[in-house]
Amino acid sequence: MSKYVSFAILLLIKGFSLVFYRPKGRSIDGGPIPGRPWDKLRLIVFLNHTSLYEPLFAALLPNRFLWEIANRAVVPVAEKTLQRPVVGRFFKLLIPHPVSITREPDHTWDAVLERIDANSLVIILPEGRMRRRDGLDSSGHPMTSRGGLADILRHMDDGELLMAYSGGLHHIQIPGQVLPRLFRSIRMHFELLDIADYRKAMKELAAASGGRFKGVMKRDLDRRRDLHSPMTPETTRQPDLEA
Repeated sequence: MSKYVSFAILLLIKGFSLVFYRPKGRSIDGGPIPGRPWDKLRLIVFLNHTSLYEPLFAALLPNRFLWEIANRAVVPVAEKTLQRPVVGRFFKLLIPHPVSITREPDHTWDAVLERIDANSLVIILPEGRMRRRDGLDSSGHPMTSRGGLADILRHMDDGELLMAYSGGLHHIQIPGQVLPRLFRSIRMHFELLDIADYRKAMKELAAASGGRFKGVMKRDLDRRRDLHSPMTPETTRQPDLEA
């Protein structure tokens, strides 16, 4: 039953977003969103995390894709988010299989890895925290990716990975702000990668540079985010302006 509830909520969010916002999505090469990416999709990597209102990006996805998310998604969610009375309840309804994590490399992260099987569609936000109004995290540190993706890829031998580069939602809702602004544009760029090819490329880069696989992958995610996210001053630094 939970997957049907999740799918219904995703459809409602998509409808709301289509009515009140201007969703704009494309692949990084300027073409349309890859058609039917769900057939071999095992992993979605969401980069440039700025707001808990990011489910609004459902407007950019076909209904069949939303069904795959409702049916197969395994999503690590911060423990403190799931413990919030309203927001936590909402995410538990939205995500059929949320896994509570502490954001530390402890037993909670092991629980995420144990939930991954051949049918799983893992959705991960590798930065692990939200970008604040000044472009930094809540502790004043630069937004850098963490190493969880490397751990996940060790459990996946094949399939496809969808990189989802967010344009940011600070012009709609800043962390801590309750009500979102309406009638703004929301932007996302997409890139579809073969998991085996991507993992091989990262291993070869690590070997050539003398670095660690996890460290090389973290730097690659930051590079891809900064290169491909449709970020502008209005969406990352000046949330009072419309994108």
